[in-house]
Order: sequence, then C-alpha cells, then structure tokens
Amino acid sequence: MTDQHYPHARFWKCALQVNPPSYGKRYRGQEHELDAEAYVEELREVCRRQDIKVVGLADHGSVQDVDRIRNALSRDDIVVFPGFEIASTEKIHMVCLFAEDTKTEKLQRVLGRLDLMDPEERVKPSNLGCLEIAGIVQEQGGFWYAAHMTGRSGLLRLDQDGGGSLVHVWKNHELVQVGQIPDSVEDLGETYGSIILNKHHGYRRERPIVVINAKDVATPEQLADPKSSTFVKMTRPCFSAFRLAFKDPESRIRRASQMQEQFYSRIDRVRIEGGYLDGLTANLSGHLNAVIGGRGAGKSTLLECLRYALDLPHKARDAEKQGDQIVSENLGKAGGRVIVDLCSAANNMKHYRVIRRYGEPPRVIDGNGNESTLHPGSDLLPEAEFYGQNEIYELVRSPGALTRVLDRFLPDNAGQRTRLDSAYRKLKENGDRLEKAKEKKDEIEVRIAELPRLRERVRQYREQGLEEKLNLVPLLERERQLEPRMRQEIDRIHGARLYFEEELPDLTFMSDKALEDLPHADPFLEGRNILETLIETVQRKLDEIGTAVDEAGRALVPQEEKLRRVMAESEMDIERDFAALPAMAGRSGREIGLAYQGLLREIERIRPVQSELGTVDALVEQLEQERRNLLGDISNLRSARTAAKQNAVGRINKRLIGKLRIAVVPDGLRRPLRDFLQGLPKVGPERTKWVEDARAFTIMGLVSAIRKGKDELLNKGWGLTEGFAETLAGLDTARLHALEAIDMEDRISIELNISHSGGDRFRDLGDLSLGQQCTAILHLLLLNNPDPLIMDQPEDNLDNAFIAERIVKELRSEKTERQFLFATHNANIPVFGDAEWIGVCTAAGDRAEMPSDMQGSIDVRKIRDHGADILEGGREAFTQRRARYGFD
Repeated sequence: MTDQHYPHARFWKCALQVNPPSYGKRYRGQEHELDAEAYVEELREVCRRQDIKVVGLADHGSVQDVDRIRNALSRDDIVVFPGFEIASTEKIHMVCLFAEDTKTEKLQRVLGRLDLMDPEERVKPSNLGCLEIAGIVQEQGGFWYAAHMTGRSGLLRLDQDGGGSLVHVWKNHELVQVGQIPDSVEDLGETYGSIILNKHHGYRRERPIVVINAKDVATPEQLADPKSSTFVKMTRPCFSAFRLAFKDPESRIRRASQMQEQFYSRIDRVRIEGGYLDGLTANLSGHLNAVIGGRGAGKSTLLECLRYALDLPHKARDAEKQGDQIVSENLGKAGGRVIVDLCSAANNMKHYRVIRRYGEPPRVIDGNGNESTLHPGSDLLPEAEFYGQNEIYELVRSPGALTRVLDRFLPDNAGQRTRLDSAYRKLKENGDRLEKAKEKKDEIEVRIAELPRLRERVRQYREQGLEEKLNLVPLLERERQLEPRMRQEIDRIHGARLYFEEELPDLTFMSDKALEDLPHADPFLEGRNILETLIETVQRKLDEIGTAVDEAGRALVPQEEKLRRVMAESEMDIERDFAALPAMAGRSGREIGLAYQGLLREIERIRPVQSELGTVDALVEQLEQERRNLLGDISNLRSARTAAKQNAVGRINKRLIGKLRIAVVPDGLRRPLRDFLQGLPKVGPERTKWVEDARAFTIMGLVSAIRKGKDELLNKGWGLTEGFAETLAGLDTARLHALEAIDMEDRISIELNISHSGGDRFRDLGDLSLGQQCTAILHLLLLNNPDPLIMDQPEDNLDNAFIAERIVKELRSEKTERQFLFATHNANIPVFGDAEWIGVCTAAGDRAEMPSDMQGSIDVRKIRDHGADILEGGREAFTQRRARYGFD
C-alpha cells in the first residue's frame, strides 16, 4: 500500500462492519450471486465510488478472508483494519478491530484466547464476559465497539427478555468506550437518548459513550447506505490515529448525519518563494491551524508574509512598522513572492490564487486562470481578521476600534450608514451656506445703513440748487446699472439651453445588444422608440432656442452700441455742466459736481441691494429650517444605529452567557469632541477631561446649553469650570455649526467573568489585567465570521488559565464553521484545541523550513514529539493529554 500522507487531519469515511463473501448466505440467507473474487472486486469498486478509505472486517468468529480483502483494497490505498465479531457470555455482540498490518496468525491466536464455546460454530458466544473480552482485546493492542448496541443482542438492551440490564458493564468507561447505533440519537427515543447522552441517572457514566454508525454490511451495495459508515478525523488513515480519535470524539468522530457542509472562507495553501522561508509550502486545514517552532524559526515571518500577500491592514502603527520590517528583511532582499490559494465565501465559495511579489500590488487569478480586478482583502476575504504580536492589545486601548469589532454582528446597515453620512455632509454644507448667507445679509445691512448718511449729504447739495442743474446724473447712473443686464439675460438663457441639452438621456442602455435574448424585449423596443421621438422633438426645440438666442444677441448689439454712444454724449454734457458750476467753499464747480455725482452713484448702487435683503432673509430662514430638519434626521438615524447595536449586543450576550457581558453606552466615544475643544484657543487636554465623565451628555444637548449661556452650562452638572463655561458660551456661530457636525458614536462596555469555578464574577474591562482584557476581546473575535482569524502568538497578551479553560473550548466549538491560524508557543492551543494542522518551523543557518513530514495533526508521532520539545509548557500539556487520552 502507498504510504499516503496528508498535511492536515481530515475526516475519513470508515465502514467498520464489513463482512466477507460467505457472510450473507451463512447468517442471513441472502444470495448475492457473486463468487469470492467478484465480491471483493465489487467491494473495492463501491468503496472507491463512496470514497470509503477505511474498512473494518468483522466476520463472526472468523478471519479467514482477511488477507484476500486486504490485498485487494490496498491497491486503491484503502486501509483495512482486520478483525472479527464475537458475542460475550452475556450475548453482547462485540466488533474487535486491529492494526492494518496485523497478521492473520495473530488474529487467530487472539480468537483462541477468547474461549469460544464452539469455534466451528462461530455465532455461539464466548465463555468470557464482555469486560474480560474487552480487556484481552485492549491488551493485544486492538479496538472494540458494542455492535447493535440498542438491539436485543446489544449492550444497551433494556428488556428483561433480552437477557436483563447490563448497567455494570455499561458504566465501565475504561473498557466500554464506543457503541454502534442504527441511525441518529434523536431517533432512538427518549429513554435510549437520555442514556446515550449521559443524562439518565441510573446509567450515568464518568465519561459519555462514543456512538458511531456501522451497519452490518453483507453485500457490497450496502456500503452506499450512509448508516454503514462513520467519519473519523486523522492526518492519514492508520490504526494508531484511529484509536486516538476516539479519545477525543467531540472533535474527531462524526456520524453521516453530522457531516453538514459549512460555507466559509478558507486559505488552503501558502507558498513562499525567495528569502528566509524560500520553498516553504503550508497546506492548511479549513479548521484550526497552529504554526509552532522555536524563537526565530520563522513563525511570525510566515504570518506577516501571508498578511502582505492578502494586503490586510494593520491595526496599529507599531504593528505596521514591525510587520513591514519583517516582510522587507525576509522577502524584500530576495525580491521574493507569496502565493496563496483560497476559497472565498464572499464570492460564492469560488477558488482564487493570490500572488504578490515584493514591491508590487497583489494579483488575483480566478478559477479560469484570468487576472481579476478583485482585491484579496476587501473583496475575497472582506471580514478576515489578522492580529500580529501585541496587536490585539491595541483594541483594548482604542475604544473606537473595539466598537468596530461589533460592526460585523450588525445587520447589513450600509443604507443607514450612507444616510447618516449624507446627513452629516449636508449639515456641513448647510453650515457653509448659512454662514455665507448671514455674511451677505450683514454686508447688505451695513450698506443699507449708509443710505441715510448719503441722502443727508445729497440733501445738502440740493439745497444749494444743484439738483435742477444735475438732474440727469441719477438717471444716467440707473441706465449704467441696467445696460449690462440685457446681455446677461441672453447669456442666462444660452446657459440654460446648454444645461438642458447635456441632460438629454443616453439610450445606449437600451441598445439592441442590451435587449438581446430578453424574454420581453418588445415593450422595451416600443419604449425606446417613444423616448427617441421625445429626444428628437426636444432637440429640435433646443435648436430653435439656440437660433433665437443667437438672433437676439445679434439684434442687441446695435442697441448696446447706441446706448453707449448716447450715454457717452450725456456724460460729456454733464462734464460741461460741472465746469459751469460756481466755486464753493474752496472747491471748483467741477469738484463739486464730481462729488455730487459720486454720492448719487453710490445711492443707485445701494438701492437695488435693498430689494435683496428680503431675498437673503428668506434664504437664511430656509437654511435654518433645513438645518433643524437635518439635525432631526441625524438624531433619528443615530437612535436607529444605537438600537441596532443594542439588539446585536443582546444576541451576542446570549451566546456569551457566563463569559462576557456587553452593553452599549450611547454617545460614549468622546474623543472627537475633546479634539474639537482642544482646538480652541488656550484649551489643553486637562481642560477637557470633564467630557469623559459627563452624564446625560450629547452633542445637541451641549450646543443647546451653549446657546442659553454660561449659567445653563454650569447648571448641567457636567463638571465645567466657570472659565471654560465662559469660553463655550462665547463660541461664534461657525464653531457651533462645526460642533453640531461631530458624530459622537456609541461606546461598547465589556465585563469579563473572571471566575474559574463556574460562578459569576464580572469585572469591567478597565479593571482587568492585560491578559484578561485581551481574553475578553478574543471571545468577541471568535464569534460569527465567515472569514479566517489569524493571530501571531496570542498567548503574549492572554491569561494562560483563560486559554486553557475558555479560549480552547471556544476554538473547538467554532473551528467547524471558521478557519483559524495561530502562531504559538502555548501547547494548549494546538493540543487541547486539537488542531487539524500543526506546522513545525525549524531554522537552519540563514534559512527556515517546514517540510511536509513536519505538517500534520497531533496523531502524527513526529509532530507530537517536536511539539512537546518546542512548545512552552509543552511537556506538561502533552503529559496531561497522555494521562487523559493514553497516547505515548
């Protein structure tokens, strides 16, 4: 048989009660019309079709056909565990299996030790009890399970007619570990179900029994029945890994009904070419993966190269600097590249290859070998989470980043975010327009305020009899204001025509190609014809407007020239009138005339402005109403955002009962407000500390209090000093508008249960040790995500007791629905987490490597030995596992 080696543990389909050709006729009276050779060949073919990789042989009291079947199936790399079925003196049917290389002679010797009543009559029971047989099988290195466990000849028979209850046998968890049931536990009924689930008081065991499906196979086609097989997780199918799997059934044993396909993203393979890890290929599992190795063996380098290839951002500046340095030193000098094969849940589980050469952007190649426009991080793995060394600690120190962790638990609220962003943008634009409108209003009012003074001066000139002599001056000034307006109005109509023409629809969206193959194309074609007619009609009208505008423009030219000519002549007449005026108070008549003309011109320039005041007042009122509406919309949207987070937190708390308590603190992220206040003159960090502790505090409430004045601010109980209250009360409108545009988001409050005894001792995140704080955050990171979680040495920031008692349990539960990849020195994660893939990094000179025989699961002795030597505290963890599970 070829020595198959898979780089990670996976579930292998195992048919564990397969019988030889003669079984059906001998014990069931069934004819299969196949001779021995044909039977074995058919058995081999069905195994191949059903992807069965392990077969357990279980003829009644006989091993005579073992070699024939084993030799045939081994040609397809199907592993055969030889064995037999035997009945104990209590009539308990027991299937006993042995290692794949066990010789027939040894099996016959074992049968001889089992004291069969009549070796020639194989179905007759042994003179030995079940526990005695189990002890002998175990002593001989074998494995057994209780066949037909809930049947009349089974271990768990509950009727007296079947031989009476065998509770004393059932409760021996050391010798009685595995039993076969016909289907699912739920189909067994309440009594059997409660016993098997270890909830029945009278049958309570120290360790629950492991249940499998292993239907008695008498003919090859019966292998197609899902109830004939059980799935066992092993790095490669072999007897030592098989037996070890039953020591950790929660992780490694599945019946067919439990093998549900999960749809989540996976990184299948990482290959590095060039640099410190040149040639390293990691073939990852879709579940829990752990990179182990001594200091400097390349664990962090592997993960940072993976992050670089996927172009996943760092969470903190220090982490970014460290990551860039690692990639530069270990990949950049050699111009190396990283190749990643992955499956993307965001893209309907399609497969992609990502290639990134140092110094170049990442490339994505789709399943057809074409270069794609997708980005590996934001498009393929949009929710992937990556934390380098100490990077998880940045979440603890950044309340805003911690809030972002909850975003992925919220329903898809892109529309809500868009509306809120749009409302804030409009609020800013409104503030800018309102400021300009008020400035214009102030300018108009200042200019209008000059009219009484100007008119008083004109009155003085008139008293000197100048009005009659210069009555043409104000009329000419009015003409000077009107003359350019004629041309401006023509230009305005021309501009409107151009704008309208640009807005005419483009019908390429309804082209013949766009409508091709549509089932209801005819109505679209008719609609297109209607639109085309409309566009042609409008275009003709626009052409007519254009012609009219051109004609009006040409017709206006002589009138403009005439006006300029007659106005110039009138100006010359006025100049002569100025010269004829008598001197007065030391000024010549010309100087007096120019002064009077200047006053009249200024009055005429201001007069039209008076009519603008009403328009500007109306605009200010409109903008202020618009602002009130926007602030109301923002309040509603922020309330909806808070409610959505509170609902999400409620769901999360249900999943984290006894571990974490999470709450939403509305308007709790106050850093943006402090930054704004510290931008005011003479305001430093110390003067804004009151913001963090202020209760019943919102931006709108603060602005309202500011507008009411200093006393209102002091009466709010927010802890402001009189001086700071005066500063706020003195803010101008522009700053108040900027203040209203600050989005003070909700903060997440977290409490961790620090009890190790199962009780409730919740403590706020700020009162925890660094390790406990990071443990609390990791509880959140382990929840609900279709994309991988990758962490470099999480134990650096995690409390070790919490890793063993809490995090490992979470990993074992979640790894069937999400991929995890850790670089670690802590044995608890790969050992008690039962990592499907462990990659051992070793350094040799200026290179690090991870050969294929150093990749696999804990059921591989070489990896187990290296793990015990490398991992910090590893021997203890491996010793504990040996004591619990019995491996060496």
